[in-house]
Parts: sequence; C-alpha cells; structure tokens
Amino acid sequence: MNKLITALFAAALFSTALAAKTPESITFEATRAGSVPFPHKLHAARGCKMCHPAAPAKLGLVKDTAHELCKGCHEKMGKGPMKCAGCHSK
Repeated sequence: MNKLITALFAAALFSTALAAKTPESITFEATRAGSVPFPHKLHAARGCKMCHPAAPAKLGLVKDTAHELCKGCHEKMGKGPMKCAGCHSK
C-alpha cells in the first residue's frame, strides 16, 4: 500500500512539474510557407502522448512529420485548421 501511495504522489508531482514548464505557445519556423504559431497549452490539455509518444521532450518537427502529425490529428478529430493558411502565417 505504501508503494502505491508513493507512486501516486510521485506521478502527481511529476505532472505538476511538467505543467508548470509547459509554454503558452511555440512558434515553428518554416522557410517557404511562413512560420506556424502553435498554442502549446491548448494542445497539452489533450494529453502529452498524442504528440510526444515516447516521453515529454522536444519534438523535432520537419515538414513531412508535422503535416502527418498535426494535420492528421486535425482531420481525425474534425477540429483545427487543415489548409495551409490555417497554420502558416507569412
């Protein structure tokens, strides 16, 4: 029982530390289409694992993986921008 309580306390402490470090927004630089402002806290509220499947760490996005991950999720959820100008701003 003590191990369970300790594990739950550690998980709560870790979650709180991550939430405190979550930036409000991030800007992804794109060379041709224009940068992509990303409302990180809005997306983080849906859970980290959707974008960070391994561990909460920096996500190195390049064009193809960003389009697959972000656009794919927007299509699956039926929410969010799905056309270029919806994300990219010049």
